[in-house]
Order: sequence, then structure tokens, then C-alpha cells
Amino acid sequence: MTEPDQPYTQDPRFWRAGAIATSIFMSLVLAALTIDTLRQITPGGPRVPSYDVINNSVTYEYDSTRAEYVPKIGGEELIFGHRYSADEADDLIGKGKLVIQSRACIDCHTFFGNGGYYAPDLTRAWTDPIWMRYPGPRRADKLVKFLMHPLRLGSRAMPDLNIQRAEAEALVAYLKWMSSVDGNGFPDRFGAVSGQ
Repeated sequence: MTEPDQPYTQDPRFWRAGAIATSIFMSLVLAALTIDTLRQITPGGPRVPSYDVINNSVTYEYDSTRAEYVPKIGGEELIFGHRYSADEADDLIGKGKLVIQSRACIDCHTFFGNGGYYAPDLTRAWTDPIWMRYPGPRRADKLVKFLMHPLRLGSRAMPDLNIQRAEAEALVAYLKWMSSVDGNGFPDRFGAVSGQ
């Protein structure tokens, strides 16, 4: 018990009660933010399309209302001459992710800004101007050939990682899906014309 002339801030019960109230409040805030974040990042959510988006055209365009570049999902544009069901797309994307992990692509490349800076960021690989000159189905085939037998496209050569055709197709599907994810304008000014 505090003495009448002692300020309440000297009472340990005051600080304990404040710590407990703050911890409870912040736990509730954290739970709410976690639930919202999971909703935002789950495939099929508002910013992350479901995996079967690989059946559609994916481009990257400037949105003047948001003042940033965003993915645009268009009509049907099949890759490898096949329309993937939701389950097939889920399986293919999972295999593509395993290829990225098994070949340690993140050691050289970045994905959504995470990874190495030796080679290009692959967040928007599907919509990269180097590959955009090929129509969607042809682009997929060109990317597969490149992954199986890399060429020097820039100042650094990609090593031959012994990627087989099925692995390359899965990886291309993953890259197309990843390009459809709304990253709030990341990477900044990707696709911007000089002087814009």
C-alpha cells in the first residue's frame, strides 16, 4: 500500500497493471493484423491471385489511380498448350517453388526484394521486357529453353543448373504466377519508360 504522500507512480501495482493492459491491447492488435495479413497474402485473396491465374494473360501496367505499376490479369493465355485446373495449377506451382529451392536461385536472384543481388530480381520475370517481345505461349517456351540451356543475357552468365523440361515448365508457371501478385508497386518503376 502506498503512503498518502507517495506519488502513485511509485506504486509497483500501477506499473504492473499498465504492463498487463498494454500487453493485452497489443496482443489484440497483433492478432487483428495477423488475420488481415494472412487474408492479403493467401493465394486467392485480394492481392495474391489463385494459382490457376497461369491460364490468363499477365501484364504489368501503370495504374494512375494508385500512382504505381500493378499486375493486370487479362483473358485466357495458356502456357504449354494446356488449361490447368485449380488442383493442377497448385501442384505445378508447388513443383516450381521446389525447383527454386533445390537450385538455390535465391542465392543470386531476388524475389520480392529478398535474396541475392548478383542476378536480376525475378519478381516480374514473366513481364520483363526481354521476354515480353514474345507472345505468352511462345514466351513460356522461350523461358523453358533458357532455363534448360542458359545464355548470357546481360553482364553475367547464368550457370547451367541441369534443369529438366518438367522442372523448367513448373518454374515458368511459378514465375508467371509470381508476376501476377500485387506487390504494392514493387519493384518500383518496373516497366516504366525512360523519362516517365
